[in-house]
Amino acid sequence: MPEIKNNVVIIGPGKLLRLERKRDAVEILGIIALLLPTLAFLANGGLAGVTDAAGWFNAFNRLTALVGTSLLLIHMVLVARVPWLERTLGLDKLTHAHKRLGKPLLYLLLIHTITALISYSISDGVNIITSLINLVGGYFELLLAAVGLILMIAVVISSINAARRKLSYEAWYLIHLVSYLAIFASIPHQFTLGTEFLAEPLVAGYFIALYVFVGLNVVWFRFLFPIVQSLALSLRVTTVRPEANRTTSIVIGGKAVESLGAEAGQFFMLRVLTAKQWWRPHPFSVSASPSDTIRFTVGARGDDTILLQETKPGTRVILEGPFGVFSESKRTKQHVLLLAAGIGVAPIRALAESLASDPGDVTVVYRVTDRSDASLLDEVERICRERNHTLHVLDGPRPNSPGFLPKQLAGEQIAPEYARLLALAPFAVESDIYICGPSAWSNAAVQALKKLNVPKASIHVEEFAW
Repeated sequence: MPEIKNNVVIIGPGKLLRLERKRDAVEILGIIALLLPTLAFLANGGLAGVTDAAGWFNAFNRLTALVGTSLLLIHMVLVARVPWLERTLGLDKLTHAHKRLGKPLLYLLLIHTITALISYSISDGVNIITSLINLVGGYFELLLAAVGLILMIAVVISSINAARRKLSYEAWYLIHLVSYLAIFASIPHQFTLGTEFLAEPLVAGYFIALYVFVGLNVVWFRFLFPIVQSLALSLRVTTVRPEANRTTSIVIGGKAVESLGAEAGQFFMLRVLTAKQWWRPHPFSVSASPSDTIRFTVGARGDDTILLQETKPGTRVILEGPFGVFSESKRTKQHVLLLAAGIGVAPIRALAESLASDPGDVTVVYRVTDRSDASLLDEVERICRERNHTLHVLDGPRPNSPGFLPKQLAGEQIAPEYARLLALAPFAVESDIYICGPSAWSNAAVQALKKLNVPKASIHVEEFAW
């Protein structure tokens, strides 16, 4: 929620410092979670008496098991929808960190597997393949762990950009549900065969506590709480209204919807309870200031979003959220610049309506292909007129090179995009800047802002990507 004192939204360097301290505290917790088992390994003589190759491989096997398990639990808690984590970093940054940890985690698990096989093969005097067959065939827990590793490899491969471009959102979603099976499959061997877990009760107790904490948070916040809350509030679709540019506004109502605590700019995971759509949610930003209803404006981007646009009033829904820090809660400046393109106008429109401001504080730049077919344009124009915001609606062809402003026409004075933006928003450098649109467009806007030396902490980006 916005930081408010005496009915005034708090801004300024003090608020920025508090936000940075909260983010630092979360990062320190993650570092501690990795350091504790490593220090315990060393304190318990993990490297003592290691004199031969088998000993060194065994030591690496044990250490990578401890660090890999810690990283795996961090990896899962990042997307467990834990409220205090989400309010501090935002789901987009948590998800980005989750993706970045995927490959290092897989590499650690592979090193753990390979060093274990080499260590056993040296000790038993057999080759690695024979050692693998003996271990997997002799211990059911290791067979489960091998299956878990294969599943984890499949999940990581599906997250590679080249693979993601070929997968539908629904296929990607199903594959990532497999990651939970991979984790459950890997747990038994740690407690029945793990050297540190068997020899050190404190280490075993530490990881049991972590597993319980992460497991409860995943089960409750990721699965049960949204269902319980949505059923209690009797959330249903109340209105479905077509908008310009193949978009549709869907309004959700129910009992005490305001208790969801949503802010303009945030998003929900929307699950429509129909026969074809109940099993997977989709992320959509709130497109109007939340009140006793929640409104989403959905673009036709594929078969599933087209189905959503055909939802009938009265249909039950489950809302998971609200999520994101693309809101006034992260604002620290008096001036605000709002940049939107395409369906990215949805959260920008909501912010323009709700931001605390004096006349001239807020500038809105809306990039459209065709002004006559721009989604929510009439609402954006009305809001800016009523609230004395500065509005620039930029239509025209795309530039030949990557960019976020319209192509400069023959006869116009050629200028770099950062200079053109500064002409539209003279206070850009002293503003909090909120950007929402397609990834390539948003990245081009960020690059222009970097050339203006806008502080990174002042740039807030919400991308429509998964």
